[in-house]
Amino acid sequence: MQLTNSIESIAIGSFDGIHKGHQVLINQVEAVVIIERNCGSITAGYRRSLYVKQFCFFYHFEKVKKLTAKEFVKRLQKDFPKLKKIVVGYDFAFGYRKEGDTKLLKELFDGELIVVDEVKESNTSIHTRTIKEYLTNGELTIAKKLLGRHFKIAGKVIKGQGVGKEELVPTLNLKVYDYHLPKSGVYVSKTKIDGAWLNSVTFLGHRVTTDGLFAIESYVLDRDIGIVTGFIEIEFIAFIRENKKFSGLESLREQIQQDIESVRRFDLLSIN
Repeated sequence: MQLTNSIESIAIGSFDGIHKGHQVLINQVEAVVIIERNCGSITAGYRRSLYVKQFCFFYHFEKVKKLTAKEFVKRLQKDFPKLKKIVVGYDFAFGYRKEGDTKLLKELFDGELIVVDEVKESNTSIHTRTIKEYLTNGELTIAKKLLGRHFKIAGKVIKGQGVGKEELVPTLNLKVYDYHLPKSGVYVSKTKIDGAWLNSVTFLGHRVTTDGLFAIESYVLDRDIGIVTGFIEIEFIAFIRENKKFSGLESLREQIQQDIESVRRFDLLSIN
């Protein structure tokens, strides 16, 4: 028997970020249907399933975008034959060119439909687009409040330009895909290596003093991490400073040491 054959309640949406507003929907159901788009996400692809206890099923947008509203509902009923309850947000739209809204969904689905109103945190509406704006502006405290946790990215360790280890400080260079990245600059952060979260300082942006290329680099404090391969995670805690061009490597080295001291002064032990 397929797993979906026993599921009676689902929440539907893109659920990018799995933020506090999304949790209100998700906590009412057995499973989550995620409409996935591979572009500019707060929480990329499958990682959304890491933040919920319910079963997650992914519908790739490109494969369902041309279904009419009626066809989309039929697809749900086929995939979940015992479906009795659907939970969506107040602004939910579905079907080809978003022809369907919550009113039409009620007409097409003969089970229980729960439409969740806008969710707010300290009088601020919780939306994915709002969280993205705060990240773009480097306002991590507010982003965390709406998201319900610190913003994280995950990616593969890649070879850097080679300047850090020889001339500056050794860093881990990260390659990521499909994320909406925060403001360029330097951050108090934590870096997860082999299951352990380590205090770090992370740079994100174009290396304007050296090769001009975009990079995400993390320096782990007070730890000889040796050679790291595979995938790591970076958790962004607080914005330290803007990205800027220095007159040379010596000036950049001095600033990096100041950045490291800024992280040391930050109370990372209190971060959760």
